[in-house]
Amino acid sequence: MMHTWHKLSAIETAGLLATDMEQGLSTEDAKKRFARYGQNKLHKGKRFSALVMLISQFKSLVIWVLMGAAAVSVALGEVIDGIAIIAIVILNAVIGFLQEYRAEKAAAALARLTAPHCRAVRDGHSLVITTTEVVPGDLLLLEAGDLVAADARLIQASVFRVNEAPLTGESQAVAKFTDSLALDTPLAERRNMIFLGTSVTGGSARALVVNTGMETELGRIAKLLESAESGETPLQRQLERVGRLLLMACFGIVSLIFGLGIWRGIEPFELFLSSVSLAVAAIPEGLPAVVTIALALGVQRMVQRHALVRRLASVETLGRAQVICTDKTGTLTMGEMTARKLVTSQNLYRVTGEGYATEGTFFSGNVENSPSESPELFALLRASAACNDAELTLIDGRSTVVGDPTEGALLVAAEKANITRSAIETEMPRLAVIPFDSDRKRMSVIRRHANLPWAFVKGAPEVVLSRCTLIRTDQGVRTLTEIDRTRFFQANRLLANDALRVLAVAERPLEGVHFDAGGFGSDVEIEQQLILLGLVGLQDPPRGEAREAVSKCKRAGIKTVMITGDHPDTARAIGCELGIIDKGDKVLIGAEIDHLDDAELKERVPHVSVYARVTAEHKLRIVRAWKATGAVVAMTGDGVNDAPAIKEAAIGIAMGITGTEVTKEAADMIVTDDNFASIVAAVEEGRGIYDNIAKTLAYLLGSSTGELLVMLGAVILGWPLPLLPLHLLWINLVTDGFAALALSTDPIDPGVLNRPPRQAQSQLLNRHLFYLTLFTGLLAASVTLGVFAYELHVVGNSIDQARDAAFTALVITGLLRAFGARSEQRVIWQIGLFSNLRLFLIVAVCFSLQLAIHHIPMLQTLFQIKSVSLHQCVVWIGVGFIPLAILELRKVLLNRAKKFA
Repeated sequence: MMHTWHKLSAIETAGLLATDMEQGLSTEDAKKRFARYGQNKLHKGKRFSALVMLISQFKSLVIWVLMGAAAVSVALGEVIDGIAIIAIVILNAVIGFLQEYRAEKAAAALARLTAPHCRAVRDGHSLVITTTEVVPGDLLLLEAGDLVAADARLIQASVFRVNEAPLTGESQAVAKFTDSLALDTPLAERRNMIFLGTSVTGGSARALVVNTGMETELGRIAKLLESAESGETPLQRQLERVGRLLLMACFGIVSLIFGLGIWRGIEPFELFLSSVSLAVAAIPEGLPAVVTIALALGVQRMVQRHALVRRLASVETLGRAQVICTDKTGTLTMGEMTARKLVTSQNLYRVTGEGYATEGTFFSGNVENSPSESPELFALLRASAACNDAELTLIDGRSTVVGDPTEGALLVAAEKANITRSAIETEMPRLAVIPFDSDRKRMSVIRRHANLPWAFVKGAPEVVLSRCTLIRTDQGVRTLTEIDRTRFFQANRLLANDALRVLAVAERPLEGVHFDAGGFGSDVEIEQQLILLGLVGLQDPPRGEAREAVSKCKRAGIKTVMITGDHPDTARAIGCELGIIDKGDKVLIGAEIDHLDDAELKERVPHVSVYARVTAEHKLRIVRAWKATGAVVAMTGDGVNDAPAIKEAAIGIAMGITGTEVTKEAADMIVTDDNFASIVAAVEEGRGIYDNIAKTLAYLLGSSTGELLVMLGAVILGWPLPLLPLHLLWINLVTDGFAALALSTDPIDPGVLNRPPRQAQSQLLNRHLFYLTLFTGLLAASVTLGVFAYELHVVGNSIDQARDAAFTALVITGLLRAFGARSEQRVIWQIGLFSNLRLFLIVAVCFSLQLAIHHIPMLQTLFQIKSVSLHQCVVWIGVGFIPLAILELRKVLLNRAKKFA
């Protein structure tokens, strides 16, 4: 149905819906409409079975090649090696399946937001019906505590306020009325409408349902969620690309070796076995296990830093992030209204403490003040608690507000001065209330105090000030002068310019005011000749650690973008306070986005740091615009309106405490403490994990290249093959297996956040890595072939002894090189030999195993090798150090060149 109901009057709305504004729908008409529009519920999105998810873990080309390599290994009699490869493949699949099992639940979570029952008028009677039975045209009855069952147009409202934060991101409860609005009124400002999934915080109302199910605003978000594409992560795409390149290179070189071997006259069967073994050894089957283990260990560390990852590959993606688009309410801010500044007759007070926590102090300048020692401050706080309908309660150990968030903030401020709601009710019993409404812009509560009825009043400053004739000071009550009025109006402007919501608070004794059985007189009689107590400036405050987290993002080259449904002035003030807005940055509002096409928005997004008054569609468009620029985008949020953008982003991040179930199910990662700083910590982990994967890949490729070049060089030179098939598979096990896995667990470089993020188009297998791999492989091959030639042609030993020397030299070269592979810039003595104890122990064990196979008769026969003397062992270890020494010298020379550049 149409989306312009806010433009129509209540009578026009009832006419279009063919509904009686007093009697509601008839039962018969409701049945017809139910048959036409169907159930009032959100459709569950496309679901994936567990079996389909499990099968999808085996779709990678590298996985299938590894399974083929396992089959070849078994066929060649290398059963243990084949089983090891299959075990790696299964482990990789199981971990991936478990991490992704809970994905694709967002639409189902949206359905859980709807209320199970609601009150509607049918045939002139008030009925309780299930929300699924609600149809367009139904007349709803609502009061405080109700969840809104459908999108509806208000036709009657009495002091009616609604919390729309899950839908719009607006941090304050919204006062509603019934007047018509302009056609282009943004969603967050449609004060005559209520929406499915929001909740009533105060007052009562009647409303005509205009849209149900998937036609509601929440339903539109569900459709956006279905259209959002998460896709593969950059790491997944790169690993697939690396796998293809490695396969082509390996099979090309192996085919060349086989062809040259035939041409050189090497026995075909021996050459075939060696070629196949070389192919199996050259393919880094340890890479999926390395990636999985590196990611899994990162996930464990991130849990300790309050970040829960649902998809393993998302860990690395976060480390690649160039832009973090973040919701304001509940993410950068507490998501809880707080009294931040107080103005009395003589002082401006700053209030410390965050959110609804009742710990805090009052400062005048830099001097701490106790309200008990300042009568004017105490009176202001007491009246703020007295003129109040909210309550504070503890839920799971956290202070929570029941009622209007603004009134809750006043109660919290009073509690910081040890003025409790229970004490107020005991000492000053409530007699009557004159409720707030949008026309009066004020509220009064009458209580019995000092044997007299007293009125406590709060409201818009200009309204309350116009009714004040007196002012309370520390010296008592005196006449309110024009100078006083001017000062308070100036204070009001200053607080408003700081994006604070400002309330004025006043009181008066009601001695002499007419009172009868019907209650007190009119508000005109009561709310005059008031005693002004002061002003209260309220705001949803930034989190204490958010500014430092934003600063860390800047140092790391990550742009922080704030996206909120709040007012532009509020958004700008928070953005400036947190350091998000830099010189030249713009603030863009949702209405302006509506006038930009996708190409224009793509051009604008790099220059905009803050978006205000945005809807779920706007957030989704912003993320897509950033993606169109080639940036890797992370999106954070907690409300339903954040979910589509969170799913669309390269990595979606939900808040664990305040986040809705919808957002959590759409996200790749959940921040368990709702702290933006935890996101930055996760970025650090992500970068460290990528570094470990990259360095391990370089190490694996260096080993494979060395093996290939050894065999290729021998064939080209016309020598016998230096390595037997079993030698190749053993090298593959100790270097490409154990050492590589230990390397993937390396500690994170402490300076990882002091460098810019990797470009989105950067590749794991880039030109630099290609040259480094080739250089490393040449060093290893040169040493191995040198030892082989020395033993065979200089010393004159047998082919078995020469192979023994080449085999051991290549193993030692690979193991020692693992220490240098830990960093491209820092040399071993800068990193510390024992800073990765796993790697040190594994290298030590593999050294011992290599020596063991030379002295255990059964293994000597299996590997066709002889015992070695201490002299030979020392010589081979010395030779094995040569590639490591050259690679470390290269680092020293490069660092010096950079230093003097």
